Amino acid sequence: MSMNDPLSDMIARIKNAATRKRSKVATPASKLRARVLDVLADEGYIRGYSLVEKPGAFPEFEIELKYFDGEPVIAEISRVSKPGRRVYSSIKDLKPIKNGLGISILSTPKGVMSDSAARDANVGGEVLCRVY
Repeated sequence: MSMNDPLSDMIARIKNAATRKRSKVATPASKLRARVLDVLADEGYIRGYSLVEKPGAFPEFEIELKYFDGEPVIAEISRVSKPGRRVYSSIKDLKPIKNGLGISILSTPKGVMSDSAARDANVGGEVLCRVY
């Protein structure tokens, strides 16, 4: 099956697994997904992820979700820039998410990073998703 937006697929899998209180979720591996997962792990939204390679199958990431007092740490995750409508933001247009409690994940010329790291690097880019 052809997939138009692999990042949206990963976000939907994370949302669904968190709703069902799953400890782990699997998603096909790609470089963009790995960079987004790196940002989520660095910001403390997931415990971590690992690459699982099975013979004769496409490699997958196994994502370990994080919970606090029985509730998922990721309360809300949404895709912003989609294949039909790309959303770009300069550094001065980046607004804090939920009064600074959430993050935006951006794809910049210096790599995929959170909005706070983009402000430190003084670089804007495509807003991939928002996490709270």
